[in-house]
Amino acid sequence: MEKEKKKVKEVKKKSSAPKVNKTEERLKKENAELNAKVLRLSAELQNMRKRHDEEMARELKYEGEDLVVKLLTIVDNFERAINLDDSNLEDELSKFLDGFKMIYGNLKNILEGMEVKEIDCLKQKFDPSTMEAVLTAHEENIEPGMVLDVLQKGYMYKDKVIRHAMVRVSE
Repeated sequence: MEKEKKKVKEVKKKSSAPKVNKTEERLKKENAELNAKVLRLSAELQNMRKRHDEEMARELKYEGEDLVVKLLTIVDNFERAINLDDSNLEDELSKFLDGFKMIYGNLKNILEGMEVKEIDCLKQKFDPSTMEAVLTAHEENIEPGMVLDVLQKGYMYKDKVIRHAMVRVSE
């Protein structure tokens, strides 16, 4: 009888072993799939954080752009007033113009402190990424595509063009 009991136990062990192996393999496979899914979600979350941080940094970098654009119009008007011929002005008017020059200098210093730079384009090769050609003219001894006059200055805010220079270009 003991021999029969041993045989029955062996048969039971043999019949349950494949079920255990299949279940174990299925669980291992599910575990591997879940681990891969966790890794993908973790990577996606890191990418989202990175994109969000970059977007926030970009917004903070250019947060004063609206103010700068408004100040540039004031700077333009001061430049026009300063460029008046002051050689024929009376003494009072000359002092008035000196006051304009001081205000203009202060505005320019503020803009420079905010990393606003004038685009240098006079007698340069025309660059459509920083300039806007509003007039063309034919000039002798000047190659085509060169900037002849700057009608309105262009400005960069940090590394971004916030106002294109309006220029007259040789044809």
